[in-house]
Amino acid sequence: MRDPYEILGVSKGATEAEIKSAYRRMAKKLHPDANKHDPKAASRFAELNAAYEIAGDDNKRKAFDRGEIDAEGKPRFQGFKGHGAQPRGGFGPGASHFESFNFGPDGFQRRGGGGFQGGGGFEDILRGMFGNAARGGARAQFEPEEFGAAGAGQDLQASLTITLAEAAKGTKTRVHLPTGKDIEVKIPAGIASGQAIRLKGQGWPSAAGKAGDALITVNVAPHPVFTPDGADLRLDLPITLYEAVLGAKVRVPTLDGAVELAIPSGTDSGRTFRLKGKGLKAKAATGDLLATVRIVLPERADDELKELMRKWREQKPYDPREDLE
Repeated sequence: MRDPYEILGVSKGATEAEIKSAYRRMAKKLHPDANKHDPKAASRFAELNAAYEIAGDDNKRKAFDRGEIDAEGKPRFQGFKGHGAQPRGGFGPGASHFESFNFGPDGFQRRGGGGFQGGGGFEDILRGMFGNAARGGARAQFEPEEFGAAGAGQDLQASLTITLAEAAKGTKTRVHLPTGKDIEVKIPAGIASGQAIRLKGQGWPSAAGKAGDALITVNVAPHPVFTPDGADLRLDLPITLYEAVLGAKVRVPTLDGAVELAIPSGTDSGRTFRLKGKGLKAKAATGDLLATVRIVLPERADDELKELMRKWREQKPYDPREDLE
């Protein structure tokens, strides 16, 4: 994946607010609902969400900037950490060749020259790992329990990002696992961001047993219009000044398509209307859509509107803040 900052169109030194603003602006532009005839819209939107998942999270952003994770959030190889000392012999400066080693009935055997020498060599490593058996020649015996319960494989962690519409209705999508596999995951309707799906037998395999499980953490990408609140959805509904004063019927977007809402005359900014059953699915019941009215003035107030407001101020003054004192 490309650099998250490049995808979001911001500089590496951008503030949290600048990154969030850039994401919201691009999400509205690239959202699949706004590009229904573009077959690549979903992949571009997914790339944008993945970029915001890195740059929009303070901890992940710092880890990416330090080079600890890549643009997909996967750990980068940092090299082997040790005490900084050069091993003596075959792996040090001036070594001419590698030594060969035997470990059998006659104990630890070394052939050739220029290999590990003296204390702290390969013999010490074996002795530290397997005990004095490495020196006495006994063969080391290993029990399955030393390498995991009953030889079972290890679970692995992975994550994927889906849209709010996909979370609401359920979907099938593919995820790339650290094992190298690409598998199809069924996302149930009503899943919440942060929940995990367990895929049996898709984890790390063991040497002598079944594979562990894959735990897929599902992240729901922020929506440019709706904000989840439990099973409910919230949105800001812009209306005009004359719609608020006179009343009107306005179209309200939902995850199932736009519906019509009656705005009573004299509606104040901040009033919330509840649209039953237009939220997210939940175990108990489907949530509602909560639309909060925001009165929006025209971009440019002309002289006629200004003159009207002056007359109102002089002839019909009122104080909406009197209860605050």
